[in-house]
Amino acid sequence: MQLSLGTVLSSLWERAPLQTLFLFFAMLLILAHYLQRRRRMHRNYPPNPPGLPILGNFFQMFKTPQIITQKFVKKYGNVFCLYIGNTPFMIVTGLPLIKEVLVNQGQVFIDRPQFPTHVHVFKTFGLIMSIGQEWRQQRRFALMTLRNFGLGKKTLEDRIQEEARYLIEAIREEKAQPFDPHFQINNAVSNIICSITFGHRFEYHDSWFRELLKSLDEVTVLEARWECQLYNMFPWIMKFLPGVHQKFFREWKKLESFVKYVIKQHKEDLNPEETLDFIDAYLKELSKDNIHSSFNEENLVFCTLDLFFAGTETTSTTLRWALLYMALYPEIQGKIQAEIDQVVGQARQPTMADKENMPYTNAAIHEVQRMGNIVPFNVPRVATVDTTVAGYYVPKGALMLTNLTALHRDPNEWATPETFNPEHFLENGQFKKRESFLPFSIGKRVCLGEQLARTELFLFFTCLLQKFTFQAPPNTQLSLDTRYGLTTSPASYQICALPRVM
Repeated sequence: MQLSLGTVLSSLWERAPLQTLFLFFAMLLILAHYLQRRRRMHRNYPPNPPGLPILGNFFQMFKTPQIITQKFVKKYGNVFCLYIGNTPFMIVTGLPLIKEVLVNQGQVFIDRPQFPTHVHVFKTFGLIMSIGQEWRQQRRFALMTLRNFGLGKKTLEDRIQEEARYLIEAIREEKAQPFDPHFQINNAVSNIICSITFGHRFEYHDSWFRELLKSLDEVTVLEARWECQLYNMFPWIMKFLPGVHQKFFREWKKLESFVKYVIKQHKEDLNPEETLDFIDAYLKELSKDNIHSSFNEENLVFCTLDLFFAGTETTSTTLRWALLYMALYPEIQGKIQAEIDQVVGQARQPTMADKENMPYTNAAIHEVQRMGNIVPFNVPRVATVDTTVAGYYVPKGALMLTNLTALHRDPNEWATPETFNPEHFLENGQFKKRESFLPFSIGKRVCLGEQLARTELFLFFTCLLQKFTFQAPPNTQLSLDTRYGLTTSPASYQICALPRVM
């Protein structure tokens, strides 16, 4: 009886020992890995460190990514490529190449990658990770609405000054004893974006809101964990397995439920004659006949969630770095306080009009952003078409990271790159803008909340240093230890806020 080739192979496969099957798969993986590297060399891909089959450079990147990346820059140059699984991550270093990617080829690198973790949470909605025409429509509406509710106007400044008074009172309640300022600062900063998006602020002792802020903090840290990165590589397996990635999804679900609850309340109380906040404005947009197809209630949920997340996390993290640096550099803190006393005094709160007359304070805030380096590789982009960067081939779908860490620590740009030094932003006693300072990115996807963040940083920082001197608790050595996550934040610390006696 004649057997088909398929039957023979199937029979051999069933009788093969387990070790043989493992060896067969290993050889296939090695062959695929070799052919993949040959293909990259043929197309003039950027150089890349050796990696493992399937996993690529996974294990090299999830311990201390900033330190590892700077080593790779020294070895491979200003353009190199890492592979997480089969996905290429191109990393560019240096201001000329960053401008080439984000400005000169801004339209090529305008989209965000669609990571499985983000798709699981956000689908294709929101402001941060959306792409194409949907992103353009939602961003334009968000910018217009934020301006209508005070962005760049005196009314927003008044809100921040009021919140600064609440924060000062909360810190005064600590009675100069050691405390962790994390969630007080989080609450204060979050209240600004909450007043714009939800129409009201939350008390610092509100346990329900404190839990939401903890969820916000959790997702920031959990997203960088290796389990979530494995989910991005193997979602079809990882979705069935327990682990940190499941907690990540649960915490986002809590935040989503909170936003949906607030939207439900807004729908019940909506006044057609009055628009009080972002949610009101969006709900009224939904009622229009000629509305663009990207406007729907799901996008309202995730745009609001994006504003809540981004409007809380980045500025509050920067302020936590600021207080830590003040305690570590008391002589710099003293100079800032002397400038505040001279320009503002103690009888009134600082205003944005004071900023021009306070170059040292302004320089110190910028130096906190440079040293804090809270988004070290910027938010990732993805190539929408095949292109080249610095002569290297970049295929459609490749992820692009811009190395802000190296830019903000470049010895050719900064006199003392590893030291906290406000003089980096001063020239002849006046504030000096620096082209190599890009904490808000550049180009078409520059941070939507840049103006809001700058206003918050100046007003909260000056108000706090007007009223308190920050220092380490007795017999305590503060450190600059870092907690890696979606943002780079200081490790938890305790500090003392001593009321200033004038």
